[in-house]
Formats: sequence, C-alpha cells, structure tokens
Amino acid sequence: MSDLRAASKVRYCRTCVMPDTRPRIVFNAEGVCNACLTAAEKRSIDWDARLVEFRRLVEANKPKEGAYDCVVPWSGGKDSSSIAYKLKFEHGLNPLLVTFSPLIPNEVGEHNREALLRAGFDHVMVRPNQKVARHLASRFFVERGNPKVHWDAGVNSAPVQVAVRFGIPLIFYAEHGESEYGGRVLSEEHRKIRDITEVLEHQIGDHPENWLDDMVGERDLAPYVYPDLQDVERVGVKAMYFAWFFPWDVTDNYNYIAAKIDFHTAASGRSDGTFTNYDSLDDKIDNLYYYMQFIKFGFGRATRDASRQIYRGRMTRGQALALVGKYDDEFPHSFHAETLDYLGISAPEFEQIVDLHRNSEIWDKGGNGWVLRFPPE
Repeated sequence: MSDLRAASKVRYCRTCVMPDTRPRIVFNAEGVCNACLTAAEKRSIDWDARLVEFRRLVEANKPKEGAYDCVVPWSGGKDSSSIAYKLKFEHGLNPLLVTFSPLIPNEVGEHNREALLRAGFDHVMVRPNQKVARHLASRFFVERGNPKVHWDAGVNSAPVQVAVRFGIPLIFYAEHGESEYGGRVLSEEHRKIRDITEVLEHQIGDHPENWLDDMVGERDLAPYVYPDLQDVERVGVKAMYFAWFFPWDVTDNYNYIAAKIDFHTAASGRSDGTFTNYDSLDDKIDNLYYYMQFIKFGFGRATRDASRQIYRGRMTRGQALALVGKYDDEFPHSFHAETLDYLGISAPEFEQIVDLHRNSEIWDKGGNGWVLRFPPE
C-alpha cells in the first residue's frame, strides 16, 4: 500500500460499524464515533423531567385559535406515524399531518398512510409540479449523485409553510440526526430545536434560488422555499425534535405503530441493501438514494441500520459486520426500471453517472469490477 493510501485509510468506529467517511462524523481518541457517545449519554437522561418540559412547552404554545395544536411532518413511515399516534392518543393533542410527496410513491407507503388516517387524523399532502420535480431529480442525480436534493428542501419547508398558513405554533420533527447518528451539532440548543440554519447547512446544503435554469423558474420553486422568517416569527413557530423529549428507537417505533394500525412492510421481506423491512418504504427512489450513499461514502443502508441496532444494544459489532458484508453493496434492483424511467436515462447512462460519483480515495477498480480499498473491519 502506498503512503497516499495509508494516509487516507478509512477508519471504522470501534463500537458500531460507521466509517469516518460519513459526512461530519467525529471520532474520539479511543476511536468511538459521536453517535455511539450520544447513545451512551442518553442512557442517563431523566426522561420524567423531559416529559415535564414537553408538557410545559405544549401548554405555553397552545394556539390562540384554530383546530390544530401542532404540525407533524409525516411520511407515513414508522417514525412519523408513531409520533402522530402518541401525540394524539397519549398526549391529547390534535396534530395536523403534513406530507411532502415522495418522488415515486410506493404502494406500501400509500397503504400505511391510509391506515393511519383511518385512525382519525387530518392531513395535508403537498405534491409539487411533477414536471419540475422529475427535471430536478434527474439534474441532481447527474450533478450531485443525489436525486432527492429538492425533496430534502420540500420536506423541510412544507411543514413550516403550513404552520405559518394555519397559525400553528408547534412542529414536531422526529430526531436530530446530527447528534443521533453522527454529525456536527451546531449548538446544544440545536439538539432540541430545528431552525433555518440547521435546515440549510445539514438538510439541504443549498438554497433553492440556485436551482433556476431554462426549465425551472422562480415560481416553480415555491414548494421548496422556506417561509419568510418574519412570518415564522409572527406566528411564533417553533420546530422541535420529538426525540429530545422521549426515548428514541427506530425498532421500538416500528413495533409500536405495527401494534396500532395495519402497518405493511417491504413486500420482498427486506429492502434492497439491508436486512430490515420496515424503513423508508414510501418512495421507490430511496433504494437508489441509499445505493448512492454507498458509492459516494463507502457505506450503505445495512451499515446505517446495523449501527442503529448497536446503539440500542440489540446487536453485537460482529453480527453487524456480517450483515454489512452481506447486504451493503447490493445493487438496487427493486424499482430500478421505474427509477430509470422517472429520471429519463438509459441503463448505460445510469452506470456512467454512478461511476462519476465514486470517491477515488475509497474505491479501486480491478478485473472483477469496483471494490472498496478499505472494507469494514
């Protein structure tokens, strides 16, 4: 191995299986990532005190008029559905559910949304101009290896737009991903509160005004643009993380909501690239999204899912490594033809675009194709 390769060797967390190629992740001197450190710290949280804080927040932000106590950004998945159900039936709130439409809706996701709505919720679905959405997906796949850049913007802006429009002061997002899964925490307050700084820096990394081109005009970007901050302040909108107030576990969320509604999982028994069957089920293009994560950063969906199981003590590192070796590099065969059609590209074009986004510091090309220079260990 050359000095260059040795200098850029990928390190893996000694507790979970996440590599240091994950954007913004930090390892301590012992080689443990900040997600694992956060998981350990959360075991000592006084959750009774957090519940009191939650109740005070709700009481202090009761809307002066209108039917809704809060907005829940809602995909219909296990996490947002469990939040909505708990807020309504365990805490007596009346949430308005807001969905920013998937790029390629999945029948499983549609079923799960309908199953929760039948339990008794009001719902707003924001479905932007599909011609523009497809154009941006194709453009961002080519330019950034991520067909969901604009969706990331929409899923952050739409709930706040609705909150401003209806005069609803509280929004409950799920978890703070930067602290839960390894990233850069802008401040201690950002573990609890989601603001425009967090959205632009970590969720999108861009402003929609930069997307203007011959096909996309300023009006086309309305669903993706965060509301004027003066309007947000006028209504007093506060976007909070549910996981600040309550213990957070993705598997518990699935078990909870599956016991409450007819929640369907992946029809094939598991999702492409991983061993789980209950996560990211609403958008067919998600399989490509996670595959491109593997291409760009050298870790895939199985690494993500296995690390989350380790955080909660459900899996050993050895078990996780076996699952990562089995599934992480799996090609996203499910819905691949539909994805190519949606993006308007051919199979050869797809392969060329994928290879453009391979990080040369972590990939080698040999006689049998591409291999990771530093596989998980």
